[in-house]
Amino acid sequence: MASMIARPGDLQPGVSPQRSKAKRFWTVGDLLAWTEEHFKKLGFATPRLDAELLLAHAMETTRLELYTGFRKVVEAAERARFRSLVARRSRCEPVAYILGTKEFYSLPLEVNPAVLIPRPETELLVDRVLAEAKKWPPAPSGQAPLRILDIGTGSGNIAIALAVQLKEAQITAVDLSPAALEVARRNARRHGVEERIEFVQGDLFPEPAAPELFRAVVSNPPYVAASEFPRLMRDVRDYEPELALVDKKSGSGLGFYHAIASRARQRLASQGFLALEIGDTQAKAVEKLLREAAWLRLQITSDYAGIPRVITAENPPPRS
Repeated sequence: MASMIARPGDLQPGVSPQRSKAKRFWTVGDLLAWTEEHFKKLGFATPRLDAELLLAHAMETTRLELYTGFRKVVEAAERARFRSLVARRSRCEPVAYILGTKEFYSLPLEVNPAVLIPRPETELLVDRVLAEAKKWPPAPSGQAPLRILDIGTGSGNIAIALAVQLKEAQITAVDLSPAALEVARRNARRHGVEERIEFVQGDLFPEPAAPELFRAVVSNPPYVAASEFPRLMRDVRDYEPELALVDKKSGSGLGFYHAIASRARQRLASQGFLALEIGDTQAKAVEKLLREAAWLRLQITSDYAGIPRVITAENPPPRS
């Protein structure tokens, strides 16, 4: 970022920015243009958005205010903060970790390297549960509230979004990582739903503490095959928690789906609902294993890019 002292057009040919004595006032527009081009050369998927988010953070403002103040001169202290942020991003550190926050389902959530960064496509998983929940009758007076299990909660994004939308829901959120659970607890507290979410450290299903069954089980499990991990993008592979990405049960990418499919029916109420996020090449394989485990009403939903992203199924009613 030393080259942000001056624009190349302000310099004599062959004179580096570091050696130039040219005086230069950097505006918001200048910094965004330079940084976008810099990020393009690094091959980042969203160079302009990354530049805007980092500059807004450095200036303690919003992206909208950047555009209404496009010609505003950026002060030296703000430029120094921005250089530091851009340097981190240039090493492929995810923007969400640099900022310490990521929005999910219109909810700002704390994120750090202990948790997977929530993806926009995971909102589809929440949408499917909410659509199904509209069909569920309210719990009779005096009985347990609507109970939902979130497996692999991470930042708590799915559990918190469901708790905010379903005021009658009581959610159990499970994760193997104590550090992830601490982040999730803080996020739940931030959005005022901590009293309706029980956070449990464990692998997949919590030990049954009461006879009540869950009405729905939802999960965005680790589904990256071990052989695929080295080929992931650097900002994912080098920074996000491997535990939340890679299938450590079988290494194939399908280990968690096998485990959930075989055990979830015992923890779900009759005609309970199962919703799983899937990788972009896993739809047929996951559908096959769910059918073999006797799940009913299987449905695959694609994301906005047309990629199969969520599979849902129903627990069959008990045999008479």
